[in-house]
Amino acid sequence: MAGSEAALQFADAGWQVNLYEMRPDVTTPAHETGNFAELVCSNSLKSSLISTASGLLKAEMEMLGCKLLPLAAQCTVPAGNALAIDRDKFAELITATINEHPHIKVIRQEVTQLPENLTIIATGPLTSDALLKALLPFLPQEHLYFFDAIAPIVSAESLDYDIVYRKTRYDKGEADYLNCPFTKAEYYQFVEALNAAEKHTAHEFENEFFAQINFQFYENCTPIEELARRGAETLRFGVMRPVGLETLAGDRPYAVLQLRTENKDFSSYNLVGCQTMLRYPEQKKIFRLIPGMQQAEFLRYGSIHRNTYINSPQILSSDLNLPTLPELYFAGQITGLEGYTESIFGGLLSFLIIATGLKELPETTISGQLWRHLQTDVKNYQPMNANFGILPPLKEKIRDKKMKKLALSERALQDLKIVRRSS
Repeated sequence: MAGSEAALQFADAGWQVNLYEMRPDVTTPAHETGNFAELVCSNSLKSSLISTASGLLKAEMEMLGCKLLPLAAQCTVPAGNALAIDRDKFAELITATINEHPHIKVIRQEVTQLPENLTIIATGPLTSDALLKALLPFLPQEHLYFFDAIAPIVSAESLDYDIVYRKTRYDKGEADYLNCPFTKAEYYQFVEALNAAEKHTAHEFENEFFAQINFQFYENCTPIEELARRGAETLRFGVMRPVGLETLAGDRPYAVLQLRTENKDFSSYNLVGCQTMLRYPEQKKIFRLIPGMQQAEFLRYGSIHRNTYINSPQILSSDLNLPTLPELYFAGQITGLEGYTESIFGGLLSFLIIATGLKELPETTISGQLWRHLQTDVKNYQPMNANFGILPPLKEKIRDKKMKKLALSERALQDLKIVRRSS
């Protein structure tokens, strides 16, 4: 994501860009193709409403001239107020746009040594071991990492539509989600099965760089079985909460699992919130306990992979380059930005820093605070995604939460507009 955005930004500005990509010759544990901007987890870039943090970030990025978001808008699938996209069409469109650009030379080759000329490392969370080995001499001894999980995808025609029903929460917007309603007994049977299931073990991910693996998950990507182990009620008060999802008969289920379409043809669905590290046979057995999925055909099983990121505040300058190698910049998830949209922003930010000399963004903006996160040295540095909690408070107190978020968004966009106008 970050690399694709950066490449298009520089190329459209007239720079000659060499874009290195090791796939498909060298693959990763999560990718399936050699296409650029391949989405490996959810197919959602989250909400587009400016009353949400992700929606505000998108609005800010549009003001800053983002390249990928307009392309994503050409590949949307129904998902209420969320920007969900057909992952295959999106990756194919980005790949074609890059391949056809006269100022971009695509080099299908793994980078194993640090280049000496102006370079952006935008390898995402799945940086190859060879490149990581080349970076290690410039990193602190305590290298940071976390594990990420992706959710299964099932065939639409294998679902039982006598049970599954279409509805969006509180009937807001189009009914783009399918819902699997649980009775009390079905819910606790599902939780019990998750607690008893066999999962992947740490030794499967050990290598010369990570001899002692301690499974730590970024909270938004915590596997469903790990959530279930926190308590029997965790899921139905979290990702499976039933409020606003009453059945067509008007009854409220004990819990609800939502399915989000993967493509415009509505031929496949992603199990929302069901990121998992369960073994494949366990996934097939347990997820078929979900009402309406008794005969589900799995098009992709969930999986676990290592996400690598660096301690940016300790390692990088405020321009996100290495002080010892000032021509070497970093962008996207490897710096500690978490999420698709945030990664795209990382690529956009690298262009603004290098090509325009940008030194800061307003502290009232999500984009500005994400950049500050990459510079703020804390004891336990963790990946960060867009959220209103990182913004400074309003001068006036607003009790209504929705109105408060709108006020924060309006302030951010106004401040960003002033900065852009003055520059």
